[in-house]
Amino acid sequence: MSVKRLVFMGFGNVGQALARLLLQKRDLVQRDYDTDFIVTGIYTRRHGAAINPDGLDIHKVLNKLKQGGSLDSLSIAECPTDSIAFIHTYPGDVLFENSPVNHHTGQPAIDHLKTALELGMDAITANKGPVVHGYQMLTKLASKMGKRFLFESTVMDGAPIFSLFRAALPGIELRGFKGILNSCTNMLLTEMENGRTFEQALEYGRQIGITETDPSADVDGWDAAIKVAALSTVLMGIPLLPQDVQREGIRGITPFDLESARSQGKRWKLVCSARRNGNDVEARVAPEMVGPDSPLYSINGTSSYAQFETDTLPGLGIVESDPGPETTAYGLFADWLQTLKQGG
Repeated sequence: MSVKRLVFMGFGNVGQALARLLLQKRDLVQRDYDTDFIVTGIYTRRHGAAINPDGLDIHKVLNKLKQGGSLDSLSIAECPTDSIAFIHTYPGDVLFENSPVNHHTGQPAIDHLKTALELGMDAITANKGPVVHGYQMLTKLASKMGKRFLFESTVMDGAPIFSLFRAALPGIELRGFKGILNSCTNMLLTEMENGRTFEQALEYGRQIGITETDPSADVDGWDAAIKVAALSTVLMGIPLLPQDVQREGIRGITPFDLESARSQGKRWKLVCSARRNGNDVEARVAPEMVGPDSPLYSINGTSSYAQFETDTLPGLGIVESDPGPETTAYGLFADWLQTLKQGG
């Protein structure tokens, strides 16, 4: 039985959910993939870092963080404070990269993934930035090194979008897509329909862990735009930056707008769309009123939806209901299993 050495770059809600999922699925991985794992390194910006070439005790790691402690006390040696140096210190077989997303540059996540691939590691991320800003470079580097650069969790969490097109839909041409890709704004609009003010909806989102302290990336449409750019770059083969997407957020939606939509039997949604136009793509993120005849109408709360138009399948839709850190973690886990299938 082979033993894979796992390294975590970032260990917030998603990283911790992935650690719990790995423990939960350990017997399955051993049985079906003849593989076990150890976690040799965890690096965080706020909670310290820990390394152990023989494997960290994940139960102790999770308990330490639950108690508000630092990971430094669990390390057998002093850890580098620089993230790139940390990856070099105890290179493993797989890097799970989950640092905060930078919508405009993709850094430092791109450098984390590049370093891992150069060291002969598979590189798996839930970070959208590297997919948009470094997709071609990282994909070519992974191929050169005989490793994988995978990123299923970057759009719609654990829903199988990229792997669907990569594996189940060979030879298909994606002409366009439309959907709701930002669960935070969809939740905010739903709460505002239910009578909350914009500020009250934001506070509710913070209480349930959906809204960031600074919600501007969601509210102003940047998160949705970078997801549109990722889908265009990977699935349509047309590189796109979030800055290239026509973008309007939901700050301008007023109670009057919501009531006006209700009186017409419609609802406001932050709609993401892209359509191929020759060698280019027209992409947009903006609030739209949708009626009951639209599949977007019934997408409530933190749920998401994407509908794809292809040359052979005129309408193929994927719904993800009420995602959380566990669903994002599953996408990372599934990517890792893909590397095991191919002897990664």
